[in-house]
Amino acid sequence: MSDSFDIQTFTKGLDVLYQKYNKREFVHPDPLEFLYKFPESDREIVGIISASLAYGRVWSILKAIDNCLEKMDGSPKKFLLETSNSKIERIFADFKHRFTKGPEMAAFLIGLKKVLTTYGSLETIFDTFSQEKPGQERTIKRLTNAVHKILDLASLRKTHLLPDPTKKSACKRLFLFLRWMVRKDEVDPGGWHVIDPSELIVPLDTHMFNISRELGFTKRKQANLLTAIEITKHFLKINPKDPVKYDFVLTRFGIRDELSRNDVPILLKP
Repeated sequence: MSDSFDIQTFTKGLDVLYQKYNKREFVHPDPLEFLYKFPESDREIVGIISASLAYGRVWSILKAIDNCLEKMDGSPKKFLLETSNSKIERIFADFKHRFTKGPEMAAFLIGLKKVLTTYGSLETIFDTFSQEKPGQERTIKRLTNAVHKILDLASLRKTHLLPDPTKKSACKRLFLFLRWMVRKDEVDPGGWHVIDPSELIVPLDTHMFNISRELGFTKRKQANLLTAIEITKHFLKINPKDPVKYDFVLTRFGIRDELSRNDVPILLKP
């Protein structure tokens, strides 16, 4: 962020966008929309499934999520708790989404089932490192711990469904999942309390990466974990309590056909 960058003016511009576009009518097409269809008791399971399948073309993603949730009889949490492992494997035998085939999806769901039966909820396995200093580094440690536990319980060494933070990828889908679970406003449903919004990290997709480069928030050429942290630090200067507040509205300008970044001066390099 350059010395001439006027944070106050920029923040006012972001707040105008937030008030105008941070609304459910602008969610579609987005995996987030599936979370609205279920009660809070199912939300974290729906959220982790939706986020994990969110790779590839958006319409293929939505179809895959819908197909997966439809197989779970209206209540994903109840389905996992009451369905035997062998039946889960049979039900998802024909599932396919890009690199994810039926056996991998079934193993992933069985891993989530073991999380529920062992710990009670996904949120519980994020309740670690509580004595460490709050911040993004603690979130990464919590996320790494949670991913490794799920993979161990699912008996999966490697999967496209859950990126491993130790590999230093941007982990966009996992940070998107945390945004959904932790933040609460008209768009993000929230419900978790173990992580504070100030500890979230920007879900770095192509749209946010390009916007951040235009704004001078990063000069990095790769959208990896280090870049996501660097960009998050800039948003922390703008909003220390909620650095991911503007993620939804900013990315709408790369997703919604009727919205153009060229029509919004605040999105252009100052």
